[in-house]
Amino acid sequence: MKRRNFIKAAGLMATVPAIESIASVQSSLAKEKEIYEWRIYTLTGNGAELDAFYKDSLIPAYNSFKIKVGAFTLYKKENEEKRFYMFIYPNISTYKMVKKELWKNETFRKAAQPFYDSSAVNPVYKEFETFLCEAFDKIPQLLTPDRNRTLFEFRNYKSPNEEANQRKVRMFNVDEIAIFDKVGINSVCYGEVLAGPRMPSLIYLTWYKDIDTRNLAWKKFVEHPDWLRIKGLPEYANTATDNKNILLSPLYYSQI
Repeated sequence: MKRRNFIKAAGLMATVPAIESIASVQSSLAKEKEIYEWRIYTLTGNGAELDAFYKDSLIPAYNSFKIKVGAFTLYKKENEEKRFYMFIYPNISTYKMVKKELWKNETFRKAAQPFYDSSAVNPVYKEFETFLCEAFDKIPQLLTPDRNRTLFEFRNYKSPNEEANQRKVRMFNVDEIAIFDKVGINSVCYGEVLAGPRMPSLIYLTWYKDIDTRNLAWKKFVEHPDWLRIKGLPEYANTATDNKNILLSPLYYSQI
């Protein structure tokens, strides 16, 4: 009797590593985080040609891979008009796959070639910067804004070193995003920059109904007791020392 019980127990124990392995894979898949690619174009003109290219050629091609694209312009025009584009990938594998497969898409190549031919002779942009980001643990997938959004806020926080950047990411994951939720700073996405022109850094995007609701939300934030509590904590000291804050308007063909 004891021997049979021992054999039965041994058999059950043998299944534990397999069960743990399955659980580990399932947990990993559940926590898979999106990848965000930001492209910031510096234009030579008013951007009409680039808008048409994105709307009619590039975005439909990306949509065929189930990738959505956000399209934005500056809320207030500055010296040089810019275009901001955000590509949302479900994971890094899809990002790499799309980069290769896009150029095999005959429909895209046929639709895009007139733009490539004309812009090779008369460039429509001087250059574009690219930021590749991985979503934060707190918000692993993008949050879709309401239809009444008219204003987005793009923020890029640069840290003095990689350790400080990790602490800034933690500050958002543990404390800061929760305060945003309380005061009406509406989250779209947060990403640690894996590669880009400003390193190490993070990028996040928020949305608002209009400029007045944005200003009121930030006023509530800086006065909120939770922010007053955490902003002086030593673990968050010197985490971001160079901040870029840009207000954006969604273009009519934006999918965000």
